[in-house]
Amino acid sequence: MKTLLASLLMACAPAMVLAQADAPAKAVAKTAATKPAATKIAKAKPKPSASRVELKSAAANVAAGVSAAEAALSPTELALSERVQTGRMPCELGAYVTVSADARMPGYFDVEGKGFKFRMAPVESRTGAIRLEDPKAGAVWLQIANKSMLMNQKLGQRMADECMSPQQALVAEGFKTNPPPSLLETAAITTK
Repeated sequence: MKTLLASLLMACAPAMVLAQADAPAKAVAKTAATKPAATKIAKAKPKPSASRVELKSAAANVAAGVSAAEAALSPTELALSERVQTGRMPCELGAYVTVSADARMPGYFDVEGKGFKFRMAPVESRTGAIRLEDPKAGAVWLQIANKSMLMNQKLGQRMADECMSPQQALVAEGFKTNPPPSLLETAAITTK
């Protein structure tokens, strides 16, 4: 859908620019024909044509439309964004990460801590984990039931680990007293 909208905007922009550029050119030609020849010679330096200014303006509008189309989230991604836990979360080694929803763009989040700030959007994952990504920076924020972590895919390292919201801390405490079944034990039970 985003690609279709962006393609449509890019296809229509040249036609709109040409239509807008044609009207000022006709008006300039009409006024030039009615003035005496002496005034035509006196103006040696032409001003930037209106069509060039309009072309730049239209190009900027198309670029804004393309970025808006790319920024639009699908209904699935918006539903995922409602499950993201926000707030300041303590992490291991005394670090912290603050996740806050962007008020201007629903579904987008600012993830920041000491020395970093990322603008992230939700991405579907096969595992069911909440996954936020900043594709330009290569940063990924993962939230599972008992912890969250921030990873830098470009460098291949974790930037913050064992980050826990109050809800995740409760789940982690519950896992200590009543651990979830092992995946290997579950596989053994289902094969018998």
